[in-house]
Amino acid sequence: MNDQRTLVSRAPMRISFGGGGTDLPSFYEHYGGLVVSSTINQYVYAIFTNGSAEAVQIVSADYSTFWRQSLDDLVWDGDLALPRAIVHEFWAQRGLDIFLASQVPPGTGLGSSGSVAVCLINGLAAWQGTHSTRTEVAEKASFIEIEKMGMPVGKQDQYAAAFGGLNYITFTANGVTVQPLQISETSRKTLERRLMLFFTGSSRQSSSILRHQDRKGAEGDKRVIERLLAIKELGLSIKQALEAGDLDAFGELMHRSWVQKRSLVPKITNDSINQAYELARSKGAIGGKITGAGGGGFLLLYCHKACQLAVTGSLEEIGLRRMEFALDTAGVQIVHSD
Repeated sequence: MNDQRTLVSRAPMRISFGGGGTDLPSFYEHYGGLVVSSTINQYVYAIFTNGSAEAVQIVSADYSTFWRQSLDDLVWDGDLALPRAIVHEFWAQRGLDIFLASQVPPGTGLGSSGSVAVCLINGLAAWQGTHSTRTEVAEKASFIEIEKMGMPVGKQDQYAAAFGGLNYITFTANGVTVQPLQISETSRKTLERRLMLFFTGSSRQSSSILRHQDRKGAEGDKRVIERLLAIKELGLSIKQALEAGDLDAFGELMHRSWVQKRSLVPKITNDSINQAYELARSKGAIGGKITGAGGGGFLLLYCHKACQLAVTGSLEEIGLRRMEFALDTAGVQIVHSD
């Protein structure tokens, strides 16, 4: 008899439109934070199968590496530290093989580490036969990344990946609230058609950027706090513009927010990113930003269809590559289970 068991968990990546950076505890615990974001149809997958009775093995296609360790001696440092920390948190009682792969390279500003954490936690809970709510999955992912591993990240990626959809997410010392945007289907589809993503050709380690911002926020740096308050206010305006169906205002507000964020801390942008962004604007893009903490990854643009061919051609001439995508609504889910 074949007793092989297989389970597949999937979590989406995300793009954020406004409020990024205000989800760090050093800011939101004092001032409250908010993010407007949407998940997209680019995913992280985790495949779980029966393994050796004595060990857990993790294979990562993205990093071309694997890790194997006895259940009696689980640690989480070095390669694949995040999935190892998650396995340790669940403390698997029997052998398990985990295969990880994502549709987008890590370190490109689409919230991949949060998506990996949510994907694994959701899959491990299902593997052990327990049910976790989306909030519980997001909170456990946040705890592991922020508290257990000491990573300088906020909570927007974990909540976005767990819930899915186009959301207004608020952060306070008392907790996180996820509110789906009240946007018409016509506006949502028009927004989807007008959004563009271009890979800049470089990934980056966001931890140094976020650690610098977190330290400045904790120290009460006046300039950083003022810019984050402005980013928060623009994020609220972005929500209101989307819900009113004023998409061109949304594009302009996203531009204003990027102007604030790119001078927040060093290394968020560079000359090549600035050149690409200004070129896109000169060809008709109304607004945009670098996804995630900055420094590289994907350039997100809002642009009418009539200008998209010119924008695409100009950016591809200087080495950027466009990635087609659509907005996701499902969030984390088990897509296969024996």
